[in-house]
Amino acid sequence: MKKLRTLGQAIAAATLTMSLAAGASAGEVNIGFTGPLSGGAALYGENTLSGLRMAAEEINASGGFDLDGEKTKVNIVSLDDRYSPAQAATNAKRLKQESGVPAVFVPHSGGTFALQDFNEKDNFIVMSYSSVPSITESGNTMTLRIPPTFDGYVKAFTDYEMQNNGSKTMGMAGATHEYAKIWASMIKKEWESKGGEIVADNPMDYNKSADFFTGISRIMASSPDVLFVGGASEPTGLVIQQARQMGYQGGFIVMDQAKIDEVAEVAGGLDMVEGAIGVVPLSVYETETAKNFIKRYRDKYGKTPGSEAAYNYLALHALIEAMDATESTDPKVIRAAMGDALKSMDVSYNPYEVTEVTENGGFVTRTTLAVVKDGKIVREEIKK
Repeated sequence: MKKLRTLGQAIAAATLTMSLAAGASAGEVNIGFTGPLSGGAALYGENTLSGLRMAAEEINASGGFDLDGEKTKVNIVSLDDRYSPAQAATNAKRLKQESGVPAVFVPHSGGTFALQDFNEKDNFIVMSYSSVPSITESGNTMTLRIPPTFDGYVKAFTDYEMQNNGSKTMGMAGATHEYAKIWASMIKKEWESKGGEIVADNPMDYNKSADFFTGISRIMASSPDVLFVGGASEPTGLVIQQARQMGYQGGFIVMDQAKIDEVAEVAGGLDMVEGAIGVVPLSVYETETAKNFIKRYRDKYGKTPGSEAAYNYLALHALIEAMDATESTDPKVIRAAMGDALKSMDVSYNPYEVTEVTENGGFVTRTTLAVVKDGKIVREEIKK
């Protein structure tokens, strides 16, 4: 655990003092979270937060971690931003000023970009749960992108739909938040570059509405072969459910923010999402680490975890491992130690088998694809 200790020992005492003065109690380090805890994406935000809380409770139950000779526990300080980038920025300022956090977890690209405007100056790490490639291409030295980038999904989902289902026309029924807009623009470009046609484009506000019939009917008028959908899992399930109720019989390309198993629960079962293409849900993973995490999460929360919970769970464990190894809460020291921390932490904390951190701050793991066939989620290999 202490291979990196010399990196942070010289400044650990001063850093800890500053953190305590900014709001943390003795023997405690605050970690920030800003995300949607109300509105249409509330379930998405709560799922993210549940992974952080589970990791913190495990660390604390084991007695905490060693910080400059003192056993230290983890306190998650969470604020609701209602999926608003402006509110996320306000929350992050508050978390830094009032709670002295060295890192802020944020599960949306709009919030990530808003925080990147000032996080280097204010000296905290942006722990971004968003797969937008530009998050780690901006040169921000204090950002970590937790999931893999979605550009691999865009190509793989398009190729699979065209090659296996023969689809030529697509209707765009995605969400309106920043992440969904970026996803939509990239898949439109990819679809058209492969000879496909976009016959309807009607994005909808997944965060504020539960009635999508009007928006979907506009798309259905163009009789698309496949629908592009996606935002948080819960409203995505409602979009799919209402499309089926209107007689739509085609398939779906599901943006990676939504998880097929969670979408199916809302839509009315896997039969409702037949022909859907999306990322592989954690529930389909067969590794012992994933199975053990799923069991522990179910025991605690009474439901199957999704990637929001699992990725943020492992990211917090890695963050604390970096603090433990360096004996520092200095954000720059922690950021520098994250790659080694991921490699050295207990494998039971790493259900997605993240292997490393790139120089620009991206977690590295395998890109996956799943489809719904005959009422079952089937994992498929992505062809390069």
